[in-house]
Formats: sequence, C-alpha cells, structure tokens
Amino acid sequence: MAFHTYIMACNSNTAIYIGVASNLRKRVHQHRLGAGGTHTAKYKIRKLVYFEVYETLPEALARERKLKRWRRVWKNALIAKQNPMWADLAMETSFL
Repeated sequence: MAFHTYIMACNSNTAIYIGVASNLRKRVHQHRLGAGGTHTAKYKIRKLVYFEVYETLPEALARERKLKRWRRVWKNALIAKQNPMWADLAMETSFL
C-alpha cells in the first residue's frame, strides 16, 4: 500500500493545506466536498498542487511534519519546481 504526503491550495494559491492519505484520490474528493476540515472549508482549498509517494505511513507522516515546519516561501518553491503553473494535478490524466 502506498501513502501520500500532499499539498492542496485554494484557487488563488494564497492558502494551502498539507496532509497525508492512503487513498489520495478519495481524500482530494473529500476536500472538494468541503469535508476536509475547517481550514480547507473556510479557505476553499480544493486543488491538488503537489504530492509525494511513500511505502510506509511513518515515512509519509515524517515528511508531512517536516513540510509543515517549512517557511511558506520554501513550500511555494517546492510546488513550483514540480508544478510551475500550480495546476490541479487531480485533473491530469496520469493521476487517474
């Protein structure tokens, strides 16, 4: 089973959320329904902009904790390196 550390953003990319999921497709769907939590619902965080895959849950959780401690400018650079346009990766064919 794979585990994902992921970053989601609002449409304007001003608010982000970092999380971990074993079923990323299902988790993205929950965020889009507004069931992702109060922060994601309040700021309408619906767009998957970055994710990493890990073999174990402890690895994914460790990466999540590390990313959450990063400065916002570092997080932005990480996203931009892999996804320069901050496109919704859940809409990409390769994600499906």
